[in-house]
Amino acid sequence: SVPPGMLPLCRWPMAWGTAPRQSPGLPLAPCRAFSNNKIMVELDESSGIATMKFKSPPVNSLSLDFLTEFCISLEKLENNRACRGVIITSAIPKIFSSGLDITEMCGKSTEHYAEFWRAVQEMWLRLYGSNMVTVAAVNGSSPAGGCLIALSCDYRIMVENPKFGIGLNEAQLGIVAPFWFKDTFVNVVGHRVAERSLQLGSLHPAPEAHRFGLVDELVPEEKLQEKTGAVMAQWLALPDHARQLTKSMMRKAVLDRLVAHREEDIQNFISFISKDSIQKSLRMYMEMLKKKKG
Repeated sequence: SVPPGMLPLCRWPMAWGTAPRQSPGLPLAPCRAFSNNKIMVELDESSGIATMKFKSPPVNSLSLDFLTEFCISLEKLENNRACRGVIITSAIPKIFSSGLDITEMCGKSTEHYAEFWRAVQEMWLRLYGSNMVTVAAVNGSSPAGGCLIALSCDYRIMVENPKFGIGLNEAQLGIVAPFWFKDTFVNVVGHRVAERSLQLGSLHPAPEAHRFGLVDELVPEEKLQEKTGAVMAQWLALPDHARQLTKSMMRKAVLDRLVAHREEDIQNFISFISKDSIQKSLRMYMEMLKKKKG
């Protein structure tokens, strides 16, 4: 059975390495796609590689609906033994993801803030702890929560365009990146670069991000798909169990820390985001965005 909103375009094999049974009169499709409102997912069964494309205009902001779809999509791929790796990218030109949706954090109830923050936590726990090979194909700017998604992947390839920026720039909005954002960042770029970047709320242009190791490679836009496929093939050439156990060993302490303090982290977020001064700065930021659009 197919969950509501999912489009079954082709059939999935029962397990990795087994061929699906062919129904009479139906040609076998090489890939299986399902599309939600905000995320398009395609799985190429011959390679075991899925592509998740964000398609939530205008800027792929991480709303509660988006985060829910993201987790469902990732879980479906994780549970399908035909899928060994996932490429995460954007279907919207010039933007990977603008990060957390500010409207979810402004003028809402404490119950809503709790639900939203739990969804943000869930997205990170699933992606950072995924058994699959995860490659971020960053084809546009990626501030804040968008940067977190890229950081949570195993490998990051970014389009070589100095106009595209990436970073945990929460401090610019008067918001503090929580400890698990910080831990993920430190694990990628090291303590000193992370400390300076977080305090200044820096959004690093692509060449600078590459120099810091925030992204692993820069490529021209027209080469992004080819390069991402080549990197994925390199990672998938290893036995899954050895790679998965190594990844788990490297990331377990950071994941466990959030799991142990999850409720406390939610309460911290609620008390912080509910402050009058924070609500005021978020409203001012939203007004500024409206003026820019105007």
